Amino acid sequence: MAGNSIGHTFTLTTFGESHGEAIGGVIDGVPSNFELNLQAIQHELDRRKPGQSEIVTQRKEKDTVRILSGVFKGKTTGSPIGFIIENEDQKPKDYSHLEDVYRPSHADYTYSKKYGHRDFRGGGRSSARETACRVVAGAIAKQFLEAKGIRIEAFVSQVGNITLEGDLVNLPLPKVENSVRCPDDLKAQEMIDYIKAIRKEGDTIGGVVFCRVIGTPVGLGEPVFDKLHADLGKAMLSINAVKGFEYGSGFSGVAMKGSQHNDVFLPDGTTSTNFSGGIQGGISNGQPIYFRVAFKPVATIMQDQLSINKRGEKVVVDGKGRHDPCVVPRAVPIVEAMCAIILFDYYLRYQKTQF
Repeated sequence: MAGNSIGHTFTLTTFGESHGEAIGGVIDGVPSNFELNLQAIQHELDRRKPGQSEIVTQRKEKDTVRILSGVFKGKTTGSPIGFIIENEDQKPKDYSHLEDVYRPSHADYTYSKKYGHRDFRGGGRSSARETACRVVAGAIAKQFLEAKGIRIEAFVSQVGNITLEGDLVNLPLPKVENSVRCPDDLKAQEMIDYIKAIRKEGDTIGGVVFCRVIGTPVGLGEPVFDKLHADLGKAMLSINAVKGFEYGSGFSGVAMKGSQHNDVFLPDGTTSTNFSGGIQGGISNGQPIYFRVAFKPVATIMQDQLSINKRGEKVVVDGKGRHDPCVVPRAVPIVEAMCAIILFDYYLRYQKTQF
């Protein structure tokens, strides 16, 4: 199966299925002699792992990462970093009823038709469990970027119709995250109560993750086809359940006049506004990069649904299993990770053009 790798200079290839023995990956292009904080990597995984609160899936996984190569005495060696995360709470029998059935809005049908043979246990390779591997690579990339003064911060800005308003680019973030990862406690509680109510109905709801990057140097990105925002968009749209990506003014910019939308330069090279979202001509301009990622309602609901089986016969899909009623609380570290992977890859490419 192609399409399991991302990056040009800093690359990640992942492997594994939701209810297989393990998931893992190989990270290449990591500079040598850098002291990695392994606890920080595990912390990012803990932010993503299931079972961490009552508003996420109750699958119990420690998600403990084991580094197999590329790190010696706490420092990177420059060789590929291999890692593995064992699947401890496997319940493949829970999915036996889906062997010949295509769940609505899942990858079951497309995988079956494309490959002719699919792992139906929890979605197999198409499961969001694979994103834990991305979080490992992103956590490593984050440490390199932070050493260069580049900070990536994401949070939940919307659940259903409950929206966090105001200047989100400069919004102060609390040191301690709440369970929904919205920085406004009042809005957060409203979101939490709403997700709980949706779960009681046996249904799901979508949301939006807002991400901002502070401290990006001028020059990240390539002309024409490898534009920075294009790769950020591709990275975000590769995350399970993502249905939309917009950076800077995004779709709201269509209602503005050019005289309102243009970012006027100041003598020091900064701009008076930042509708460009920190990227112009596909290259970072030194201003904060910010974007929104829209997540659909989880396709698995605790209600019976009409569908078909592999013979084209109408069937009823049983509503059962362990799933998130809303993915955005656990999606925050995934968005940060994918952003870090892209930015660090471009940073390494940028160094080659500068030195």
